[in-house]
Amino acid sequence: MNLFDTFGRVHNYLRISLIDTCNFTCTYCVPHQKPDKKKAEQLMNAQEIVAIAGIFIRLGIDKIRLTGGEPTLRKDFGHIIRKLSEYKVQLTLTTNGFLLHEFVSDLEVAGVHSLNISIDSLQEERFNSITKTRGFQQVYRNIFLLLQKGFHIKLNVVLMRGVNDEEVDDFIELTKNYPLHVRFIEFMPFTDNEWEKNKVISFQELIEHLGEKYDLIKLPDQVHDTTKKYKVVGYKGTLAIISSVSNPFCSGCNRLRISADGKMRNCLFAQGSTNLLTPFRNGEDIVSLIEQNVKAKAFQYGGQQMTSDIKNSQMLLIGG
Repeated sequence: MNLFDTFGRVHNYLRISLIDTCNFTCTYCVPHQKPDKKKAEQLMNAQEIVAIAGIFIRLGIDKIRLTGGEPTLRKDFGHIIRKLSEYKVQLTLTTNGFLLHEFVSDLEVAGVHSLNISIDSLQEERFNSITKTRGFQQVYRNIFLLLQKGFHIKLNVVLMRGVNDEEVDDFIELTKNYPLHVRFIEFMPFTDNEWEKNKVISFQELIEHLGEKYDLIKLPDQVHDTTKKYKVVGYKGTLAIISSVSNPFCSGCNRLRISADGKMRNCLFAQGSTNLLTPFRNGEDIVSLIEQNVKAKAFQYGGQQMTSDIKNSQMLLIGG
């Protein structure tokens, strides 16, 4: 069984947010203040996460990414990822990396081979300014700890003009001697994150800069890829650009999302969501709700225009 929308796109990739809070306060994610943390009973517990994931898997999901907030803040994170691994789906996560050293064995047992680590600056003071923490050294150590353990590490870098755009070459140079995959992400609008289009470093601008400085090889992209992948000749690692704003990839979108409180979104920019947790707790069959949510998916940007007035939510609550 497969989940198709009205545009013929099959959906086989589910992102599950495990928690609605984070130990970082990144400016593009939570620019002013963090929303009130929900009570534990408002969030999916471990058993519900695993059971609801199983329903999606029966509907054709074969890849699950755990997100947050910061997923490793869950006290039962290790238990959850081990239980999900019993489904034999491709399992991965997106994390800020700060607590990864505590979960290496859980990741190995769960068969996680690749994960994304968000790091928007290689300069300690700038990193601390963006995240409102003093976590740079710990994150940086954990990146190389996971590399040494044989994990494939993707670095997520949200580029913002006038903030960290001068560090593009520094990130590229990391791929010279290390098998890292650096992904530059266009700055996207979310509720209250003070997005302006002139802060976006577009795909075209970035690729022109890189083409002038480096001997680039274009790597093949797959139909569901959010990235446009490249490699610098002679470098061990690779790079990619996620052009959500200037060159969207919606035509091949295969992703669905569940927030930590059990609400399903069919798009990062969807204005509405479907409550799965309440009917699930009431013993109802949620398959029809899932199928209706997928059928309601707009072709692009949740049916909106990419402007500062876009209606969604804080990235912290969506799970990225």
